[in-house]
Amino acid sequence: MSAADLKTKSSAAIQACASDLYDLSQEIWKNPELAFKERYAHRVLTDFLENRGFRVDRHYKLETAFRAVCGEEGGLHVCVICEYDALPGIGHGCGHNLIAEVGVAAGIAIKAAIQDFKQPVKLTVMGTPAEEAGGGKNFLIQDGCFKDVDFAMMAHPFTYNVSRWREILQTCNSTVITPRKSDPRKGWTRELLFNHYFVCLCRHSLEVTYKGKASHPAYQTWEGTNALDAAVLCYSNISVLRQQMKPHHQVHGIIENGGTHPDVIPSETKLTFYLRAHTETELTNLEKRVVGCVESAAMATGCQVEYNFKRDASKYSNLMQNNTLATLYERNAEVLGVTNCSDESVTGAISGSTDMGNVTHVVPGIHPMFALPTDASIHSRHFTEEAGTLEAQPYALNQARALAMTAVDVICQSQLMDTIREEFKQDLAND
Repeated sequence: MSAADLKTKSSAAIQACASDLYDLSQEIWKNPELAFKERYAHRVLTDFLENRGFRVDRHYKLETAFRAVCGEEGGLHVCVICEYDALPGIGHGCGHNLIAEVGVAAGIAIKAAIQDFKQPVKLTVMGTPAEEAGGGKNFLIQDGCFKDVDFAMMAHPFTYNVSRWREILQTCNSTVITPRKSDPRKGWTRELLFNHYFVCLCRHSLEVTYKGKASHPAYQTWEGTNALDAAVLCYSNISVLRQQMKPHHQVHGIIENGGTHPDVIPSETKLTFYLRAHTETELTNLEKRVVGCVESAAMATGCQVEYNFKRDASKYSNLMQNNTLATLYERNAEVLGVTNCSDESVTGAISGSTDMGNVTHVVPGIHPMFALPTDASIHSRHFTEEAGTLEAQPYALNQARALAMTAVDVICQSQLMDTIREEFKQDLAND
């Protein structure tokens, strides 16, 4: 069968189970679960895939991770990724119920296509928990779960259709951009370009603990050392620092523990921050500035301070979109009526972080964002509502079709993998 015939067959496979896919998404949406506790979502996803002929490894390396496989060894190995954890307090405000649905639907579509392909092809639908907090994909990377994968794909709901955020940034020097292709933005600074592109940034987490001395706040207050004052001052120091940060440097945080009782001077407080920047080098420089804010608050209040930049699974790398895969995706998405946004349709910087970034440092990959019919911001209650509507379904299933069609292109044109691998090496070298 031709690539066109395989694409038609893959799209038909999605359409045939569209109602069941919606029900699957609804089950996950109605039962939001936090990082590493996605037991209900894990069960309904693995049941769904097993019932459709996949060989499922439940509890794959992690309790709520899974691997669903079909096809044959010895040829191309395609991986489609699902996410399904929710946010505390607001449920699926990042639309992970739709990410899971897209991953499963794309898997079903690719499975249908490779059944009629003469060469061996292996397909894995990988269930990855704890994207919002915990870096589930990083544990899977450490356990070698992607070592034989040729390329990986997933798609994420958003306010815009955005497919290619990093292509131009990947070829810039420290100051001035030199695009890969002819482009009117030649000579733009990194900061200016950041304001016109969605960029997934490196992310480190920081935990800060201040220790003081408890005392009565209205009697012999001089006997106490207020750890809450230190926490508030630290938070304020970082807020003041933001005015002097580069546009693509970000620090966000909360006070997790501010004391135990208003009539006791707090003896211990805790804060947690996320730091983001384009590269590990920039992130290290930002860390040094934040440390000054942390230590000066301790000095001013007389408290002791302990702080730790966590560089374990919670460390998220910047996302590297593979150029060839992104180009194929864009062409297929356009055939389906999806128009990726232009600079003029986006105002200001759009950024975030994902552990899919870590995956793209191990294997070539893409992580397009697809628009829902809303202007709601992700990580909001409004977006939670939109992610659970029937109106979101055509947009999600179109993404599954586009991902499957992209896989078909690579499967049918084996020489594309040579280009994809070479670009991957260049991206790692330039990152």
